[in-house]
Amino acid sequence: MKQIVFLAGGLILLLSANAYAYKDGDFQVWNTDIEEFKVNKEVKLVFEEEFRWGGSVKEFFYQHYDLGVFYNLQKHLVVGAGYRHVLSKSGDKFLVENEPYLCAILLWDLAGFNFDNRSRLEYNHFDYKDDTWRYRNKLTVKFPWKFTKFEIQPYLADEIFILFDDGQRLNQNRFFTGLGMNITKNLQGEVYYMLQSLKGSKLWTAANVLGTKFKLLF
Repeated sequence: MKQIVFLAGGLILLLSANAYAYKDGDFQVWNTDIEEFKVNKEVKLVFEEEFRWGGSVKEFFYQHYDLGVFYNLQKHLVVGAGYRHVLSKSGDKFLVENEPYLCAILLWDLAGFNFDNRSRLEYNHFDYKDDTWRYRNKLTVKFPWKFTKFEIQPYLADEIFILFDDGQRLNQNRFFTGLGMNITKNLQGEVYYMLQSLKGSKLWTAANVLGTKFKLLF
């Protein structure tokens, strides 16, 4: 337990230092909760909800609810489809986005490292502006080290977002560094730092995110 407290404390200090290193960046907190239901050996249903606080964690500005079905097509390939309902704050109200998606996930191991590459195609339907398509690709690398009985495992990840509106353009990048762990037999957790780079109409802006994620397995 002392080792866990030490690791968590060190990570939080690191995140706090990064959060305030970017004077023009915002410090945010994101929390994701996932419930995963195994239908059979190949198929699972996944429900996800996420909540975000920004403005130096003073304002609740985002939430989404996601339901997807995933199929183990081969040993190293998973395919899936789902729907995400997004509520993002603008002014004093939350705007709605409907987001059906398709995805494919490649999995492989190399020299003890675990690699996970997810490609995702989304259709973004809005009531307040033109609809768009978006492609996302996230590469995750888990290191071959686990600590304590909770199997705390460090990882790195990077995700790019390509928006198809007037042509194709890269409009977002997310870089992650974090720790994954098995809290109990059926509960997994993560704590991470994410540097989010987001392109507006002309300029790129950065946000520094302290994130947590919990997954409950059924």
